[in-house]
Amino acid sequence: MKKALTVLSLALLGNASAATLTIWTHFGDAELSWLKAQTAAYTKSSGNAVNIVSVPFDQMPDKFIQSAPKGQGPDLVVTLPQDRLGQLAASGVIADMSTYVVGRSDLDPTAVSAMTYNGKLFGLPMFAEAVAVVYNKKLLPNGVPSNWDAFIKAAQGQTGNGKFGFLVDLSNAYMNYGIVSAFGGYVFKNNNGTLNTKDVGLANAGSGKAMAMLNDLRYKYNLIPEGVDGGVAKSAFTDGRLAMLLTGPWDMADIKKAGISYGIANLPAPTGATGKWSPFVGVQGIMMNAYSKNKQAASALAKMLVSSSSQVAFNKAGGRIPVSLAARVQLKADPVVVGFGKAISAGTPMPNVPQMGAVWGPWSNAVAQSVQKPNPNYSGILDSAVKEINSNIK
Repeated sequence: MKKALTVLSLALLGNASAATLTIWTHFGDAELSWLKAQTAAYTKSSGNAVNIVSVPFDQMPDKFIQSAPKGQGPDLVVTLPQDRLGQLAASGVIADMSTYVVGRSDLDPTAVSAMTYNGKLFGLPMFAEAVAVVYNKKLLPNGVPSNWDAFIKAAQGQTGNGKFGFLVDLSNAYMNYGIVSAFGGYVFKNNNGTLNTKDVGLANAGSGKAMAMLNDLRYKYNLIPEGVDGGVAKSAFTDGRLAMLLTGPWDMADIKKAGISYGIANLPAPTGATGKWSPFVGVQGIMMNAYSKNKQAASALAKMLVSSSSQVAFNKAGGRIPVSLAARVQLKADPVVVGFGKAISAGTPMPNVPQMGAVWGPWSNAVAQSVQKPNPNYSGILDSAVKEINSNIK
């Protein structure tokens, strides 16, 4: 009888110390099923219960900011993009996870950097995306040349009679940031992980050279006709009329459906560039509520969700590119993971500060103006854009 009471007491004690965690997520279908399976495994191993609440992606940040201080928010958000990180950190609703997550060696450094704000780790990266060159193996059996001049020559050799060698939406600032970065342009100066929003590098000499190179792709090399946007470029590729397309993982379902034999490679650095091509990297991560009363349990669950085995299962559920380096090794037979994984590792995290919202409009207009006619006044266009950006930030 005494032994039975002891066992009962221990069971009650265990239940009393067990936490109930709440997760907000925008995942649906297979990815939601993956999350449910992961949390079930976590509950089994830890004894902590997990409630999963579906919240629309676009409503999540504002709802989180409003509810967290009242003690009504979730313990974890799975997931939010790094471009909302600065806003959430500045409002005090997300916790610095540095003390809870010591080992980060398995996570892609670019992705970790994207989740770091003012030197503090405010989220665990879950998946990432960047653009890369998807090429038609039938048209380019030797792949994408690693030298710019050879790349241009190969593209020109495939251009004509309704066919194209290389296409990208030239007016899209996000898509073409890798070339800006290669020439030494930047949005905000990065000082050891802290972005200086008073130092905008989109009108420096490198950015001007980058705009000239984009202009050359249209008017000097005659590769990209006016009117080509992302949809037109993708259609040409899925029709088998395009050798090389600069795009991201979001187009891969349609490319696979079209039955194109494809490969994925990084764009070579343009001639005259001071650095390597480094595209923008978008990262979504798990963030922890600063007001959570279960931070230890929540951080343990967050770490489990970004472990290599969880990331492999997550990729198989929805095709997202994992940020776990060990997961990428395990998925080395998947050309999408390998190809875009290399682009992500070579990339630059999109700025995660709230001031980025002041950049997109003026900068996008400047890039569009730079490719509308041969050899415009790049410095005038870019200077005007940066003046507007600085005014917007103030």
